[in-house]
Amino acid sequence: MESIIEKKSFDFAVRIVNLYRHLTSDKKEFVLSKQLLRSGTSIGANVAEGERGQTKPDFNSKMNIALKEANETYYWLRLLHKTDFLTEKEFNSIESDIKEIIAILISICKKTNVN
Repeated sequence: MESIIEKKSFDFAVRIVNLYRHLTSDKKEFVLSKQLLRSGTSIGANVAEGERGQTKPDFNSKMNIALKEANETYYWLRLLHKTDFLTEKEFNSIESDIKEIIAILISICKKTNVN
């Protein structure tokens, strides 16, 4: 059964791939968008690995890495917005998603690091 964070991070990765296509084809932006693509798709990959981890420390490690990737992704999104590669509307739409993912991952990491 797919967890909430696994579903949200996968759906977010799909949005990131589509945003990358938009940035490279329409805006001709290739450097920042590649960084965004790497970190934005890495969130879900780490969550999926963690969900199927063999040990609790493995799970904790992957969730912490996913959180780091989510924070990096948020950085690239803010930078693309402030440099006018993302419109206010585009940024606001995806910002709510990344903030939600970060909040869920923080909660997961706090709970698993305590136990």
